[in-house]
Amino acid sequence: MANPFVFIGLGNPGQKYAETRHNAGFWFLDRLASQSGAVFRLQSKLHVEAAKAVLHGQDCILVKPTTFMNHSGQAVRAVLDYFKVPCERLFIAYDELDLPPGVARLKLGGGHGGHNGLRDVFRHTQDHEFLRLRIGIGHPGTKDLVTPYVLSRPRREEQILISHAISAAESVIGDVMAGNLAAAQTELHTTVDEA
Repeated sequence: MANPFVFIGLGNPGQKYAETRHNAGFWFLDRLASQSGAVFRLQSKLHVEAAKAVLHGQDCILVKPTTFMNHSGQAVRAVLDYFKVPCERLFIAYDELDLPPGVARLKLGGGHGGHNGLRDVFRHTQDHEFLRLRIGIGHPGTKDLVTPYVLSRPRREEQILISHAISAAESVIGDVMAGNLAAAQTELHTTVDEA
């Protein structure tokens, strides 16, 4: 598989965390896998579950770290080294407190915004100009409530909104992979804003 596109979702491993807000990045990867018929398999040397897929005619690797969120960088570094992935072929999806449920945003580069998983990715990578998908989960209101909030399940109505945003994001991946980020951003940001 030469020069694959690598999609990495950030989250916490295990059934205990599977349905918690912090795993929105994993939910997006699950959506990509289900669309392509890909099956995740444990790659213990890389600290991930990975699946090979073909999306929009391109070879892809779908990745869910088996490290906990705060150590995501270890898995990201291992995957980049093993598959020799250039930064421009890396796409990371994660939950975003600063966006409400139902909103998703694509961006290229930027800071980590205080996200612990992304912060650890920054520690393990030099080039931070990779693609990101920020999946809105909303904010509990105060900093003290953030940890229990991200480690709990969304309410049913929030889950529906998040699922809608993930579907909208999945629908523009073809443009992203073709290098048409601006078109993908326009489509996604308009779709979720109007929903």
